[in-house]
Amino acid sequence: MSPLLALETSTVACSVALSAGGRLYSRYEEAPRGHALLLLPMVESVLGEAGLRLSDLEAIGFGRGPGSFTGVRLAASVVQGLAFGAGLPVVPVSTLRAVALRAFELAPDADRVLVCNDARMQEVYSCAYRRDGAGLPEPLSPESVSPAHAVALPASGSGDYWIGAGQGFIAQPELASRASGLRAVFGQLLPAAEQVLRIAAAEFSAGRFLPAAGALPVYVRDDVAKVAKPAVTPLQQGRR
Repeated sequence: MSPLLALETSTVACSVALSAGGRLYSRYEEAPRGHALLLLPMVESVLGEAGLRLSDLEAIGFGRGPGSFTGVRLAASVVQGLAFGAGLPVVPVSTLRAVALRAFELAPDADRVLVCNDARMQEVYSCAYRRDGAGLPEPLSPESVSPAHAVALPASGSGDYWIGAGQGFIAQPELASRASGLRAVFGQLLPAAEQVLRIAAAEFSAGRFLPAAGALPVYVRDDVAKVAKPAVTPLQQGRR
């Protein structure tokens, strides 16, 4: 596998992961504050452990949101700077999709997952996924932000093996009280760079990556913050 780096800072968890030479190098720390101080040393640490320079990488993946506005902006800005400096493409990955992958890894028999991350303001970010042929989460619905009562949960006896994941189930107990159609709920899960890396690797292999300017945050909550995306064209697979 080509060397790939991934960063994730959208929640209290700050993490970095690197795949190179068939090995995984990762750093993970949960800290309510201080991501800006932790992130670059983590990047330097995994690169040093792998004996690589930034220019040896093929691409950089990152958790593009939704999540903490400050955290999402941090990952996007750091990745954009690193990618510009080293001439690398970037791979934005949904933080909800990263949580979905963590849940599928914990429940290998599940084929559907509803992710609900805490969005504060008495709301949750949510998206439903199914497991694709490669074991990766494929969205069944658009990402959204809403009060807990507006989140559609699977009905009991639906026939599919549904699970729930994300700290929205803890922050909004109403979700858990209506979760009779979920066989398990992993309410402690946070997005992490290892899952961002796995998804980014698949996206990169499929040619779905962007130039450094495409490293932009996605907030979902448009009434609080909105970033207009410039027109960017995916780089060609031939770069490799």
